[in-house]
Amino acid sequence: MGFSARGLGALTTLLGSLLFASTPLHAASEAPAATDTIRIGQSAALSGPLAELGTELRDGAQAYLKWINSKGGIHGRKIELVSADDAYVPERAVQNVKKQLDNDKVLAFLGIMGTANYWAVMPLLDERKIPSVAPYTGSDDLRTQTSPYTFWVRASYGDEAEKIVRQLTTTGVTRIAVFYQDDTLGISGVDGVTKALRKRNLTIAAKGAFDKNTQDVGPAVQRIAAADPQAVIMFSTYKATANFVRKFKQSGNAAQLFAVSVVGVHALANELGPDATGIAISQVMPYPGNAALPLVREFEAIPKALQPKAGLTYTTLEGFISAKVLVEGLRRAGPQPTREKLTTALESLRNYDTGGYTIDFGPGKRQGSHFAEVTIVGSGGKLMR
Repeated sequence: MGFSARGLGALTTLLGSLLFASTPLHAASEAPAATDTIRIGQSAALSGPLAELGTELRDGAQAYLKWINSKGGIHGRKIELVSADDAYVPERAVQNVKKQLDNDKVLAFLGIMGTANYWAVMPLLDERKIPSVAPYTGSDDLRTQTSPYTFWVRASYGDEAEKIVRQLTTTGVTRIAVFYQDDTLGISGVDGVTKALRKRNLTIAAKGAFDKNTQDVGPAVQRIAAADPQAVIMFSTYKATANFVRKFKQSGNAAQLFAVSVVGVHALANELGPDATGIAISQVMPYPGNAALPLVREFEAIPKALQPKAGLTYTTLEGFISAKVLVEGLRRAGPQPTREKLTTALESLRNYDTGGYTIDFGPGKRQGSHFAEVTIVGSGGKLMR
């Protein structure tokens, strides 16, 4: 059974307290000694159910950092991304972050992946005053924690839910159901849809949850199909989403199906094959196929040897943009960046245009973007806007 956001937050705060008890007091403010290399930490799912997304996120960031390093780095210093696999397991994420802080001596973090994972590591990052750029989660509950050291690059699940609900209700769709993962990811999504519908004097037609550890979507399919919805919004990772889509279509219901950005377009299309056609997916990054976008041209101009194996996808582009935001923060932090200087520098990114995607941080403002749009999977897994 999944935890509520509040319950998981309390649990991870306790976990953090136990971790701090074994940490020397001076470690909380201790920063890495200046060297020729700036080390940045990351914990991501490089194996397990989200391995494809985690690998693409890491490789997109690596592509930008390697390109910057090939041009001399920042203020003459190279940037090294120290990535560790957590397999989408919160306890492993905590272990990775502690090791990267204590042994690898990282200055900051980039692209820590997963809602539950970030709940688990946030207390540790806040306690030690460690800047963390672009966690890969849309959780609105995490964003309400007002962590002064977390800089969100992607829009929230609430932003995605609002975009989807607005598009549906504009076309006359009012019976909207929600399929969701019974954890902080899914609960945050349900809350977002609830708020978006409430603004329009509507309520959720039906809800169906599943345990991500068992991936048993059958009961959720039955509950939602029985309500005969016009549309279903799915807050789930790609394997569970694929399982739901197959079983839901077998029920004979013809509702419009909407997934959210974390599902991963290529991962879902590869899993579903032709059954992916017609599924709508909200996106929080610019369209990778838009060659008119400076950001896309910049990505494609990187030497092929430095580009991600997966090429240009929504997820590699997110890693690329996130790394670009971090690098700009490092540039503004000066030749001898400290964690305090980097936090201040990131805060100074007001209306920073990364090349067609704008980030707007500021004093007390840590949500960089609210951009969201809806795409549709066409034949062969290609996206249509």
